[in-house]
Amino acid sequence: MDDLTQDAGWATWPNLVTVVRLAFLPVFVCLAFSTDHRAWAAWLLGALGATDWVDGHLARRFNQVSNVGKIIDPVADRLLVGTSVISVAMLGAVPWWFAVATFSREILVSVLTLALAALGAARIDVLWWGKVSTFALMAAYPLFLLCSNPHNAPLAGWQSILQVLTWVIGTFGLGVAWVVLAGYVKPALAALRTGRAARKR
Repeated sequence: MDDLTQDAGWATWPNLVTVVRLAFLPVFVCLAFSTDHRAWAAWLLGALGATDWVDGHLARRFNQVSNVGKIIDPVADRLLVGTSVISVAMLGAVPWWFAVATFSREILVSVLTLALAALGAARIDVLWWGKVSTFALMAAYPLFLLCSNPHNAPLAGWQSILQVLTWVIGTFGLGVAWVVLAGYVKPALAALRTGRAARKR
């Protein structure tokens, strides 16, 4: 069965979740920069990050994998990561060095993914530790925001405690993310050889 036969079309539950995620990104930005409701912005950002798991689960559960979804889901992921990282850093909730280390890794992954696709490489399965690092970082950024106050107001006791825990989660996630990136080198080369071999048949 080819990919066209398996295409579930654009009107699917996973694609709806992805579109909703994209639609609420401006709401997050508005809450973060135009109001003092950082807690609301943090919870919304956390919810948007969780939808990345939801749409993938729905696609597998209801067999609704679509060509449209394969395009808009990664786009939504990159927009969500970029918006959250830059926004949280601009608000002073996380140091710029941490944000740059996170964002540069995402850019590098995107560039390598596009390069491999252009070279005809076969599909590479996501490593389990890659999922762990992504989960940790997508949890850390909303928590960093939750542990900050507008107008540089002093942190509450619970915020100080949560901030320490968030640094543990965030540092772990960022460190693993870069290690996993190095771990993709061997599978990427194998996928490139497989893809080229398939085209020669």
